Amino acid sequence: MRVALESTIVAHGLPWPDNLAVARELEATVRAHGAEPATIAVIDGAVKVGLSDAELERLARDGRIFTKAGATDLAVHVVRGGCAATTVSATCAIAARAGIRVFATGGIGGVHRGDADDVSHDLVALAQTPIAVISAGAKAILDLPRTLERLETLGVLVIGYRTHELPAFYSRSSGLALEHRVDEPLELAQIAAEHWRLGGGGILVCNPIPAAAELDVGDAIEQALAHSTARGKAITPFLLGELAAITGGKSIVANRALAVNNAAVGAALAVALTACRA
Repeated sequence: MRVALESTIVAHGLPWPDNLAVARELEATVRAHGAEPATIAVIDGAVKVGLSDAELERLARDGRIFTKAGATDLAVHVVRGGCAATTVSATCAIAARAGIRVFATGGIGGVHRGDADDVSHDLVALAQTPIAVISAGAKAILDLPRTLERLETLGVLVIGYRTHELPAFYSRSSGLALEHRVDEPLELAQIAAEHWRLGGGGILVCNPIPAAAELDVGDAIEQALAHSTARGKAITPFLLGELAAITGGKSIVANRALAVNNAAVGAALAVALTACRA
């Protein structure tokens, strides 16, 4: 019972050495809850499902040489012997091929503000892949109403874990109601197993940031967006860096708390899925 963990949060989401501390904490959290962590990355052309501590440190220390890679980019990096940190879409694809059914991340990509046609491939990959993604909702820098609508259009099952609302990453509430709520890992596992038996694809499990770590970043996001000239894959790293600067590092603390919380729920789900198959 393995839990997939992405590498983009380590290479591009947090600064050194916070990123290494978080990477190790995520893996330790998964183990503490009875599952095995599998941090995913491409290293020197090899797809890695689970990293050694030395590889994890290389990913964190030398993040600038790890290209941010989505699912469609993987073959290029493998053939060219490159290094790539996997986004949600790439992690979903690799994890599913490795037989992993649970993936814990921070927040998924989605529809960008101001451009309804600028949509992360994360949503398409999630719709097509039979995996449960544990997330604190979509990243707060996105257009959350349109992201939720797009998930519905693509046929992604969205479940609130102990919440009736889509979490807004740094905030527990977005004001966007969810149709389905689950409060215990076993019922979540039962629903997931039946969903896949019926031929369903991905499941987005929305797990709010812990209340003690919640952060109001509304004004900071507006400031960051005003400064942004980035597009495509460069948008998220740029805006996260701006938020960290504007909030004096508070966004990094919140990001760490929600990621660790998601890892704990992901491990609990993985263990419960094993019980369902027994």
